[in-house]
Amino acid sequence: MRDIGGGPRVLLKRLREFTAAALEPQERLDRIVREIARNMVAEVCSLYVLRADSMLELYATEGLNPGSVHLAQLRLGQGLVGTIAASARPLNLTDAQHHPAFAYLPETGEEIYHSFLGVPVLRAGRTLGVLVVQNKTMRTYQDDEIEALETTAMVIAEMIATGDLARLSRPGIELDLGRPVSFDGLALSDGVGLGHVVLHEPRVVVKDLFAEDGEAESARLNEALGSLRLSIDDMLSRRDVAFEGEHRAVLEAYRMFANDRGWVRRIEEAISNGLTAEAAVEKVQSDMRARMMHMTDPYLRERMSDFDDLGNRLLRQLMGRGPETLAETLPKDSIIVARSMGAAELLDYPRNRLRGLVLEDGAPTSHVVIVARAIGIAVAGQAKGAVSMSENGDAIIIDGDDGQVHLRPAPDVEAAYAEKARFRARKQQLYRELREKPSVSADGVKVDLMMNAGLAVDLPQLADSGAAGIGLFRTELQFMVAARFPRAEEQEQLYREVLQAAGDRPVTFRTIDIGGDKVLPYFKEAVHEENPALGWRAIRLTLDKPTLLRTQIRALLRAAGGRELRIMLPMVTEISEIRKTRAIIDREVQHLSRFAHLLPTRIKLGAMIEVPSLLWQLNELMRAVDFVSVGSNDLFQFVTASDRGNTRLSSRFNPLSVPFLRVLKQIADAGFANDTPVTLCGELAGRPLSAMALFGVGYRSISMAPAAIGPVKAMLRELPVGALVDHMKKAMNGMGAEDDMAAMLIKFAADHGIELDQ
Repeated sequence: MRDIGGGPRVLLKRLREFTAAALEPQERLDRIVREIARNMVAEVCSLYVLRADSMLELYATEGLNPGSVHLAQLRLGQGLVGTIAASARPLNLTDAQHHPAFAYLPETGEEIYHSFLGVPVLRAGRTLGVLVVQNKTMRTYQDDEIEALETTAMVIAEMIATGDLARLSRPGIELDLGRPVSFDGLALSDGVGLGHVVLHEPRVVVKDLFAEDGEAESARLNEALGSLRLSIDDMLSRRDVAFEGEHRAVLEAYRMFANDRGWVRRIEEAISNGLTAEAAVEKVQSDMRARMMHMTDPYLRERMSDFDDLGNRLLRQLMGRGPETLAETLPKDSIIVARSMGAAELLDYPRNRLRGLVLEDGAPTSHVVIVARAIGIAVAGQAKGAVSMSENGDAIIIDGDDGQVHLRPAPDVEAAYAEKARFRARKQQLYRELREKPSVSADGVKVDLMMNAGLAVDLPQLADSGAAGIGLFRTELQFMVAARFPRAEEQEQLYREVLQAAGDRPVTFRTIDIGGDKVLPYFKEAVHEENPALGWRAIRLTLDKPTLLRTQIRALLRAAGGRELRIMLPMVTEISEIRKTRAIIDREVQHLSRFAHLLPTRIKLGAMIEVPSLLWQLNELMRAVDFVSVGSNDLFQFVTASDRGNTRLSSRFNPLSVPFLRVLKQIADAGFANDTPVTLCGELAGRPLSAMALFGVGYRSISMAPAAIGPVKAMLRELPVGALVDHMKKAMNGMGAEDDMAAMLIKFAADHGIELDQ
């Protein structure tokens, strides 16, 4: 770039003075555009800001008619300025008036100018406006001039983001940064939440933009890059991460980006123009994000999240900060917004402050959704773009009933949802009034409505929900939230607390179910598997690592001294696995007996039916155990060969299809024939419509999230189960695989005056 105007460093120095000075917003903008024009030897410099109504308004100019400020405007996509805003790409023209997108605004007097350079004003990949320079002579602006103008636009973006320019807007006009945005996502957990955004991985805010010593900033960048590359190499070398195929692919992508010379060179160029290392990373990251957002290739668009994560990691290295959460400073009405997250990460947040969870990914049976359902918060998934469009503290509404998310909602939308939330609260009060009433159908059929749990913090909901007991206690959650394997004493303490809270109500403990998608970071013996859901997990893993199972069994036996103990085995495939586990239990009983420990009065051993091979061993299974429980989530994914975490398949297969209901009926019938109690504890139990289907095929015990018990009990007490059984039997005999069982059930409910709270 020419030195006539002083160069980019001088420009940035002057901008720093303007942003630090006590100036009114308009005066600050006027000085900025004058300084840019002088520095770049341009006859015109203009700033257009994007409004919420998708209009670009002229906010400041040097060289055009000053009377057109706040009057001249272009639609998004209209003219050269609108084209830049729509594409988020710079435009460099020697003869702007002959470009097909040129639009003449007579109030500005710009027809005499030929050369044109415009760059988008970007923040986190979002276009907030357009910055333009023009000259009368025909010339091509050089790459370093484009770089300098983009850097200046970054400074202006921060001014817009801080709200400095809001006072310049005319009454009734809002800037795009604050406009309402709605997302049509996937409903994953019922409920309505009104609150404020908490970004799960908050964007690192760069406040120090200008550097005094470019060499020192380059050295800081190189040091941070070295640390970043080492941390990625370390993660790839660790067995618990290195051999998980999908995780490895992500980390390999991170390593590719971290070693990409083009990416590093662009950061170095930004530093050479006077930015700090942090600001340079933010600038390049924002430019890359804006370009990738406008790509049509879905694969390349999906890689944007990998790039964002890498950029944030580098920023944290530069700023000397580790991965951060806002768990300690959460607002009381927090709605977490994340691309994706694990069940353990959600449990890190104080649950009394959570009102909802918004995921850009997420499927109905992913573990974070199951946990969110268990703690009673609304969840919407597939809300693409929610993270980049949100800022911490933004007002947000989540409707878990239909999957809608409203960011920065308009007052009328907020009022409508506030009324909906009040209505739901009144219904919840009605459900609470049902707590002490028996779970008996309208025609006298008793059904045990149990709850799922996994941690001590779930226990108050046992009384609050009116559950008949805990039908599934997921013991692995204690392992997933710990930094190491919980000691036997820690396990025993938890199990004892659970049993004491349950009183005389039954509790079924499922032995640790790790492996597959439930990876413990401290478990160093995890192995690479092409299909981890079908691999070394659950009972398969613990029988191969008997010390792990023996420790847990001993803790359970000690905790249940003097009362009944119910132990359930996950992922059983063969009857021999039950015999091997029973032998381990017998040895632990003998061991504790020798030391005069108080033992359970009775030990009941059960198995989960999740693997289809058990469908051809049902009679043998029923005779080998004291009870069975159907894990409908895994059973459904194995029967339909559909990964339950694959968002592309999440709505493709219907668990209320006739074929799958026939599978469930076969299990219920086998339990009745062998006098073996059968419970279903998958997500099917948690919605009144699907619970109704379960009652119709013979289930008399189901286990669900605590929040689901009220709606299911309300439905059950109005339901004539006998009539439903007959109706479903006739319907299933005459229905094909494509027939709509859900529609039939809805009609049955309507015909019998049953309200289904879905």
